[in-house]
Amino acid sequence: MQKQRIITSVLFFLLIMPLQAQKSEGLALTPPMGWNSWNKFGCDVNETKIREVADALVASGLKDAGYEYIVIDDCWQGERDAQGFITANAERFPSGITALSEYIHAKGLKFGLYSCAGDKTCGGHPGSRGHECQDALMYAKWGVDYLKYDWCFTEKLNAEGAYITMSRALKESGRPIVFSLCEWGGSKPWTWARDVGHLWRTTGDIYNCFDCVKKWDTWNSWGVMQIVDMQDGLRVYAGPGHWNDPDMLEVGNGMPVNEDRAHFTLWCLLAAPLMAGNDLRNMTIETYDILSNKDLISIDQDSLGIQGFRHQVKDSVETWLKPLTNGEWAICFLNRSTSPKNWELDWKTFSVTDSLSGRVLDTGKTLYKARDVWRKKNAGGTRKQLKAIIPAHDVLCLKLIP
Repeated sequence: MQKQRIITSVLFFLLIMPLQAQKSEGLALTPPMGWNSWNKFGCDVNETKIREVADALVASGLKDAGYEYIVIDDCWQGERDAQGFITANAERFPSGITALSEYIHAKGLKFGLYSCAGDKTCGGHPGSRGHECQDALMYAKWGVDYLKYDWCFTEKLNAEGAYITMSRALKESGRPIVFSLCEWGGSKPWTWARDVGHLWRTTGDIYNCFDCVKKWDTWNSWGVMQIVDMQDGLRVYAGPGHWNDPDMLEVGNGMPVNEDRAHFTLWCLLAAPLMAGNDLRNMTIETYDILSNKDLISIDQDSLGIQGFRHQVKDSVETWLKPLTNGEWAICFLNRSTSPKNWELDWKTFSVTDSLSGRVLDTGKTLYKARDVWRKKNAGGTRKQLKAIIPAHDVLCLKLIP
């Protein structure tokens, strides 16, 4: 009887789908924060591990810092049943997805899954092509709050059309679900996805290194700096409810602390989704301190939703700026070189106008207090010249307060 009702809903949906709006509104008004299984575990996922990670997210204090989504990436799927509905892998998830979803929700968290627009997922499991409506209805039944939707095995599909189809299916499922497009930027989703999804990948996959390109057989993964450079020119497309996504965080997965710190800082300046990708069950203190930095998170989550920008480059040091609420600014200096840099800035002559927001930072006319967001202390202000030594592959980041 339950399957008959679902099939009836599917048929009704197919009749009305062309008339409906697309993504659920009112979601992701600030960049989503949470955890995704892929960067650390790949296909090695099961219900015990996911429950333990959810436990660790709460116990560590990351939930209180704003991280709320637990997202299972690829390889959770079993086969489709006789009616075409997706099932979970019974060996990996013997209690079923509903039980796992309820466990995560009981902790005050939200639950996410992964699928793919093609016939198969990137890991070779059943994709959603031709089953979008059925899958969306099943996600709603399971209590899914977030869907990451990949782009493997999509021969001859049009990206915009494929993502619109799933967007409408999610919208009509009856449950608000954040829709994360993982199309890798090939069709420039930032130009068309604002009304389709809540965030869209701007690049191929991230790789756990600061400045490198990892070459595979037919594609590349990108280091942190390569991905940062690919964000140039995209900030005009981001804002509350629609975000550029430079991929998930690699903080805690093997880079040195200084590089993890710079990585996290740049993602916050970019108003990027903050999806941790490490093993939360055994974080170092340094990794926890980076992921939980309240000042940086407040910069990322600022309600204006303005993506930051690179203002200038001088002697391998980049100056980044992000306008914030209440007349505040984030200003960060990134040292991309492999040696420390002496850095000086005369605040009396520093003036920048952000052409996107119209905001003006003129420290020669307006005095600001400065808070060092990594040292977590007052850093004086703009009365005196700034002088600092910025370590290699590291940042000096200040919040300027009028």
